[in-house]
Amino acid sequence: MVRTSEAAAQVELSIVMPCLNESQTLAVCIARAQRFIAASGVVGEVVVVDNGSTDGSAEIAAAAGARVVHVAEPGYGSALLGGIAAARGIYVVMGDSDGSYDFAEAGPLLEQLRAGVDLVMGNRFAGWIAPGAMPWKHRWIGNPLLSGLGRLLFGVPVGDFHSGLRGFRKDSIEALGLCTTGMEFASEMVIKSTLQGLRLAEVPITLYKDGRNRPPHLRSFHDGWRHLRFMLLYSPRWLFLLPGLGLMALGLAVMGWLLPGPQWIGRVAFDVHTILVASIACLMGFQAVCFAVFSRVFAVTQGLLPESPMLTRLFRVVTLETGLLAGAIMGGAGLLALVGCAAYWRDLGFGDLPYQTTLRIVIPATMLLALGTQVVFASFFLSVLGLRRRAPGA
Repeated sequence: MVRTSEAAAQVELSIVMPCLNESQTLAVCIARAQRFIAASGVVGEVVVVDNGSTDGSAEIAAAAGARVVHVAEPGYGSALLGGIAAARGIYVVMGDSDGSYDFAEAGPLLEQLRAGVDLVMGNRFAGWIAPGAMPWKHRWIGNPLLSGLGRLLFGVPVGDFHSGLRGFRKDSIEALGLCTTGMEFASEMVIKSTLQGLRLAEVPITLYKDGRNRPPHLRSFHDGWRHLRFMLLYSPRWLFLLPGLGLMALGLAVMGWLLPGPQWIGRVAFDVHTILVASIACLMGFQAVCFAVFSRVFAVTQGLLPESPMLTRLFRVVTLETGLLAGAIMGGAGLLALVGCAAYWRDLGFGDLPYQTTLRIVIPATMLLALGTQVVFASFFLSVLGLRRRAPGA
């Protein structure tokens, strides 16, 4: 008789299905997965992750011969995290239990995994989408937009970012430390796999119309926003750095253009009021750049993003001391300019000032003073973020 530990070690493939009230289609999906396992000769198992079903889905899965895992915390990501942890296979193929995927198509995914790929995505757009299987707003707006953003922001080499049928090496994906609990789990898996340098591939698959007679769990705008939000939060460069640098460059260019005197474009005059707006743009841009650096350093120290060679080189040069020195120079220059303006005001008997002249000094001076102060505080905060945490008892 083979012991449980020995049997578990022989499992090559686990087919994992998250399930929430899928009694109408679950038995068919399990049968398809079992037929694939039998036909391919792979040593495999079918794992159904019950995420709080109230329609008897768990009982249907057990009766059909699947291993049932119960996950109490609600959410697509929660269910899959529980299912992946419970899977006994070297490889995992995950797919929805609503009848929209045929697990007979797991063969090409398994071939890629055996060839050394870490994550294989099923591409519905490269395969076939049955009529009525995907709403038009998902097919022509949501999926192309989010998949395009994934390629732009992270260089993800796939064309169908949110496919529900995918396969992966269990150990490779578990090493990523996935943590999101909702639909954005699909994005997190692909993004982190790319950032950590895992091998990714795609195979064409078919998307069928699901077999439910109720609305899907997916909420288009709510879940789409969660995917978009996750992408932006994982990309400080696009969320903070590039907009911040753009604001600073624009503000400095406008100030440089107007400091010598008023400028005209057609019949519109630009003067010190525009200089004030430009200085605020510089301050806002610098704040965004600081947030980009803070976010990246925090994400790296917490293991959410991989080490950045550029940041490592930067911090060899930019230390707390150099930051304090730069802030002091900027703030000192601004303060000296303000002292000069105060002396000029005294010479005029503290009366009315020619604002078009003096504001060309006062506005840049106060901006330098504010930027210098921010540089000093940002330098201290970066030093705090960079502190390495000691393990308990170390």
